[in-house]
Amino acid sequence: MVIRVEFETSPNASGLQWLEPEQTAGKKHPYMFSMCQAIHARSIFPCQDTPGVKAPYTATITAPFELVVLMSAVRDGEDIADDPMMKTYKFVQKIPIPSYLFAIVIGALESRQIGPRTHVWSEKEYVDRSAEEFSETEQMLKTAEDLLGEYVWEVYDLLVLPPCFSFGGMENPCLTFLTPTLLAGDKSLVPTIAHEIAHSWTGNLVTNRNFEHFWLNEGFTTFFERKIVGRMHGEPFRHFECIGGWTELECGIKDLGEKHDFTKLVPDLKGVDPDEAFSVIPYEKGQALLFYLESILGGPDVFEKFLKAYVEEYKYQSIDTDIWKAFLYKHFSDKEDILNKVDWDAWLYAPGLPPVKPEYDNTLAKKCTDLRKAWLEADENDLGQFTAKDIEDFSSPQISEFLGFLDQEEPLSIKKVEKLNETYKLGERNNAEIKFRWIRLCLRAHWKDIIPEAVKFITEQGRMKFTRPIYRCLYDWDETRELAVSTYKDHSSEMMHATRQGVGRDLHLIADDKPQDG
Repeated sequence: MVIRVEFETSPNASGLQWLEPEQTAGKKHPYMFSMCQAIHARSIFPCQDTPGVKAPYTATITAPFELVVLMSAVRDGEDIADDPMMKTYKFVQKIPIPSYLFAIVIGALESRQIGPRTHVWSEKEYVDRSAEEFSETEQMLKTAEDLLGEYVWEVYDLLVLPPCFSFGGMENPCLTFLTPTLLAGDKSLVPTIAHEIAHSWTGNLVTNRNFEHFWLNEGFTTFFERKIVGRMHGEPFRHFECIGGWTELECGIKDLGEKHDFTKLVPDLKGVDPDEAFSVIPYEKGQALLFYLESILGGPDVFEKFLKAYVEEYKYQSIDTDIWKAFLYKHFSDKEDILNKVDWDAWLYAPGLPPVKPEYDNTLAKKCTDLRKAWLEADENDLGQFTAKDIEDFSSPQISEFLGFLDQEEPLSIKKVEKLNETYKLGERNNAEIKFRWIRLCLRAHWKDIIPEAVKFITEQGRMKFTRPIYRCLYDWDETRELAVSTYKDHSSEMMHATRQGVGRDLHLIADDKPQDG
């Protein structure tokens, strides 16, 4: 039996982003892309919009001849349509996927092949830079396969989207979406690629049953991401990334409030839009739990065998935390006494920081923390001891973490901020992570010279990780509060739905329906 359903969607569908030509890099053609996570697929087509339901799909898409269509599926040919000004593209996704992994993009796109199963796609203005930046993708894929088993999706393509994209990446099968803020020029931000690659197993193959168990997607994937980069760049770098993640976790919990329900690893989302609960918590609290379990259950060699068995057991399925925990106990039946000593209620269901902080190797982080300490303890009227040599052997991630560590403390004095800028030329760096942390540090210090750069940063890109905290800093400073509101009103139409709603709530222009602390 075949059931045919005819339907139309709206230009205002929350899962679709329509860009005018002037909003693109090329400035000549319109652009459209989707973002269905968490529950926006329902705005595009009729579906059971839950990660608990998976289905394969095929698609035939007709678009203007000068534009290219891509989907979260394998390309299956293209033809000239009945109208010679149009072209038809065909796609097939044989593997059942949840609705949030449906994806489509239409734009003036070009591609470069960067591996035997990988092309990078973008507007021509980004494509060569992207191909160079992400040239290690095949190496990452092979490393992931060694950890997790066969890559079953046939192709692994990358799409660099226009700057308004709200996220660092989106793990759409066969076509990872990426923000251009990753184009640092030195490959320092490519761990995001490792993260999206890891999702091919944890998230796309083994999926959270609902978004209360989102950590099964993101905590596992963050853990695997660092496994991949650790194998490629050394175990100390893996630990360095984990230390940075713990810092982000502390900041995320501080922003939400230590007793907020959303700081639980498994929160209660009854009646809550999962977009509202989106934060760093499931990523970093989940990663910390897995790292802790690895340390008490026999180390990486032992735990990696469990992880591969877990993926094999539940691939193509959607599960919850209880199912995962039962499999953990089954696999480590000989270590039940160790598992019973884990404070599961605190790890899974208590708000705030985890009950245990894993022991991380601080070899690479120590330089950052030592320099932070020197700046914090220095007399603001005597800063002559600091020179450019302080950071000449720092990698970009170390500079970023140094700023992150400084930002954990009370706001710096304006004199120290000015000396930081004069000495290290931090305002001249193009790495988006460094730029973001530098701007936030300066805004918290109420350094007026940074205001134009802050506004430029939040209007030239729309990544929520950067945009929302900067808007919050501008709003919290009396002198820039009106500027924050007017900038949002002038540019909100350019934002994706999730960013527009999130910033609107941060600025108290949209009602906040989140549960209150406690």
